[in-house]
Amino acid sequence: MKESKIPVAVLGATGSVGQRFVELLANHPWFEVVELCASDRSAGKKYKDAVNWIMATPIPPQFENMIVKKCETGLMARVLFSGLDSSVAGDIEKMYAEDGCIVISNARNHRFDKDVPLIIPEINYEHLELIKFQKYKGAIVTNPNCSTIGMALALKPLMDNFGIETVNVTTLQAISGAGYPGLSGLDIMDNVVPYIGGEEEKMETEPLKIFGKLKDDSIEYADIKISAQCNRVAVLDGHTENIQIKLKTKAEPKDIIEAWNNFRSAPQELNLPSAPEKPIVYLEQANYPQPRIHRNLGGGMSISVGRLRECSLFDYKFVALSHNTIRGAAGGTILIAELMKAKGYFDEL
Repeated sequence: MKESKIPVAVLGATGSVGQRFVELLANHPWFEVVELCASDRSAGKKYKDAVNWIMATPIPPQFENMIVKKCETGLMARVLFSGLDSSVAGDIEKMYAEDGCIVISNARNHRFDKDVPLIIPEINYEHLELIKFQKYKGAIVTNPNCSTIGMALALKPLMDNFGIETVNVTTLQAISGAGYPGLSGLDIMDNVVPYIGGEEEKMETEPLKIFGKLKDDSIEYADIKISAQCNRVAVLDGHTENIQIKLKTKAEPKDIIEAWNNFRSAPQELNLPSAPEKPIVYLEQANYPQPRIHRNLGGGMSISVGRLRECSLFDYKFVALSHNTIRGAAGGTILIAELMKAKGYFDEL
């Protein structure tokens, strides 16, 4: 007998991340979107009338006439994907978790709660055990900032094989990361904006929790020094990161490339629907990776890495690229939910 799909809801469904959730979940083999929730001004309207759709594909037809609901308790779905803006996400997500829902969030509000896991499925899936210590009837699980995800995935095989002492990163981040309407054309055209509020702090602190060790009911943070400088550039999708690293043990370039190419983890072993066959794709060409060409590798779930070379200040430097609204937002959050289902967490809560 065919297993029935798990009913899910999307919170913040009219926003840019919410729209990406809707697009990616439209034909998902495990999850079926049964409710779309948004602000009071959108509630009561048909989705097609409430949303300013900015995805490259049309609104999936099954959602066009679905009535948008307020973010209130009493939903049919127990598993909720949150694309809510951080200005409102904290209290709403907590409300649903207290009501018994499993909230898997793209928002930043609960990322550093002691008992809330901050998950990149290929890196720290064991941190999901933290939800057993939460006081909610349900649970809250978060994914990291979009720029953190690309960098952390590139660092993970190097952490495992050689250890990392210090990281310096400069980002060139896509305008879609600012949401919609985002930046004015007068701000970004013919320009680079060398400031993204809170971004550098996130990149410097989130990896410490992600790479930390699970100790009973909390995470012992990793001992890595990270310095970040973040810039907004006139690219639609895809965050490019210039990364310098100091390793704990010596490694040859071929060893590093081999570590990237051979990297696999739980999502690949479990054959999760959204998991890319290769989480990291190393590109040999000297002028790669490039956002327009490589952001959609692995359905937007793979990160691409290139330009590995020795560094006169650190040990090595390289370039990493990730799709910020797929792997870095909605797609990465959906992958967390797939992992939770495969590992039985939905059944335990």
